[in-house]
Amino acid sequence: MTKPPAAPARFPFLTDPMIAVLVIATALALLLPAAGEARATATTVSNVGIFVLFLVNGMRIRRSEIARGLANWRYFGPLMLFVFGAMALGGLGFASLAGNVLPPLVALGFVYLGCLPSTVQSATSYTSLAQGNVALSVVGAALINIAGVLVSAPLFALLGGGGAGEIGGEAIIRIVLILVLPFAIGQAVQDRFIDKLIAHKSTAAWLDRAVIGIAVYVAFSGAVEQGLATMFAPADWAALIVLVLAMLGLALASAWGTAVLLGLPRPDRIAFLFAGSQKSVAIGAPLAAILFPPASAGFVIAPLLLYHLAQLVLAAPLALRLAKDAD
Repeated sequence: MTKPPAAPARFPFLTDPMIAVLVIATALALLLPAAGEARATATTVSNVGIFVLFLVNGMRIRRSEIARGLANWRYFGPLMLFVFGAMALGGLGFASLAGNVLPPLVALGFVYLGCLPSTVQSATSYTSLAQGNVALSVVGAALINIAGVLVSAPLFALLGGGGAGEIGGEAIIRIVLILVLPFAIGQAVQDRFIDKLIAHKSTAAWLDRAVIGIAVYVAFSGAVEQGLATMFAPADWAALIVLVLAMLGLALASAWGTAVLLGLPRPDRIAFLFAGSQKSVAIGAPLAAILFPPASAGFVIAPLLLYHLAQLVLAAPLALRLAKDAD
C-alpha cells in the first residue's frame, strides 16, 4: 500500500538550516569578532566564497528558463517593476521613518533592503505550499536574481545618496569581478556541469548557506568593533523590529493588490505575492560584503536579516491559509 504524502509542517521555518546559520554567524561575531589581520583573512575567504557561489549560480540557472521568462513579459515586467521599483521606494520611505529613531547606517539599511531581489528557494517553496503557479515562480525568481546582480547596487546608489550609499569605481570593479564575471562563466560552462549540480543539490545548498554565513560574520564583526552593543539600545531593537514588520506587511498587501489589479489568475497571484514581497539574503549579504567596509556592513544589513526571518515566519501560515482557501 502506498503511503500518503506527509502533511507539510505548520512552521517549516523552524527547520530551515539557514536560520541556524544566520544565528550562529551573528552570535560568533558578537563573541569572537574578526579584527585586524583576522578580519582581512576573513574578508578574503568571504570574497572567494562569493565568487564560487555566483559561479555555481550561473551553472544552475538554465538559459532556457531565462528565455522563457523573458517571453512572458506581461507577468515579469510588472513583477520586475514591483520588486525594484515599488519595493525600493518603500524602502526609501521606511528609511526616512527609521532615521528619526535609529542610527543612520541602520536606517540606510531599509533602502538597501528595498533594492534587493527576491528569494529563490523559499518563494518557490511557499508558492508550491499555497498551490500557486510553481513553474512561474521558479522562472520569476531566477530572472529577478539575475537582474539583482546588475540592478541592486546602482539602484541603491541612486536612492541611498552619499556616504555608505556611494558606489565608486573600485566597488563597481569588485561587483563585476566577484559577482558578474563568475555568473557569466557559469552560464558559459553550464551544459557541462548542470547535471552534476542537480545530482548534488543538497551540497550546493550548503555552499549557499556557508558563504552567506561567512559574509554575515564578517559584516557583524565590523559592527561589533564599532560598538554595536553600546550604539543599539533595547528600544532601538524594538523600533527596528516594528519597522521591519510594517514594511513586510505593506509588501505582502501591495504585492497581492498589484496582482489582483493586473487580473492575474489565482495561481499566478500567489506566485507574484511571494516573489514580489520576499527579499534575498543570499544576494544581500554577499553584495553588502563587497559594497561596504566591515565597519558599516553589519549595521546596513540588520534590517535585511530581521526581514528575512520575519518573511519565513509569516510565509508558512499565509501559504497554508491560501491553500485552504483554494480547497
